[in-house]
Amino acid sequence: MGRVDSKMLSKRIIICLDVREGRTTKGIKFKENIDIGDPVAMARDYYEQGVDELVFYDITASSDKRSILIDVVDNVARTIFIPFSVGGGIRSIDDIYAVLYAGAEKISVNTAAALNPRLITEGANIFGSQCIVLGMDAKRVEKSRKIPSGYEVWINGGRTPMAIDALEWAKQAEDLGAGEICLNSIDADGTNDGYELTVTSLISRAVSIPVIASGGAGKPEHLRDVLMESGADAALIASMVHYRQYTVGEIKSYLQGEGVPVRSFI
Repeated sequence: MGRVDSKMLSKRIIICLDVREGRTTKGIKFKENIDIGDPVAMARDYYEQGVDELVFYDITASSDKRSILIDVVDNVARTIFIPFSVGGGIRSIDDIYAVLYAGAEKISVNTAAALNPRLITEGANIFGSQCIVLGMDAKRVEKSRKIPSGYEVWINGGRTPMAIDALEWAKQAEDLGAGEICLNSIDADGTNDGYELTVTSLISRAVSIPVIASGGAGKPEHLRDVLMESGADAALIASMVHYRQYTVGEIKSYLQGEGVPVRSFI
């Protein structure tokens, strides 16, 4: 069965809450993170603004080798009534169960999936592919025999290179049962200069499952470009709303004016 033409479907706007020690944080290229607020209060605000989905990442759970902050997940889930995806420190089926039981609709596996790809299949078989999102942090490198696409997968919050080609990993994850891919460009992350359109297009056009573009959004034009030009099904944003440069309504209104099919914010 071929992929449904994504141009005919509504594009999703997703806000990311990177959480460290129970507080929302923001950095540039995974570095220099600063505290920007309470994730529960921010989640409620964005829900009321009309965002389509929220993503919560416990950004140091994997590198610290600890479990995700379940109490924060539970508190956010009680506050919002939209799809909610959670990632960070999820290493086992028990971890997936705990996060879904706490109120998330989806889980995002990144480091653990790269180290143990069977986790994707096991999770999809038990909970359904729609619950399993592959989180992928990709960094531009010189093309080589091992990395023919020129984009390498990194894990542990962008700290550890895996010598895995991002395009091949995306295809493999789909075959393993992932229902969605959240593709984050390390090079673009937090820069506000726009999404990395090359890698987003490369992967969006190579898989049949939805791809979320992440990293680099600074103004509504960036969302227009990635949603209309790269084949991405959704755009993930953070800084441009965290620092109150734009509201969700303003972003959606702009995109509608540009002919991008987005869900109503009213």
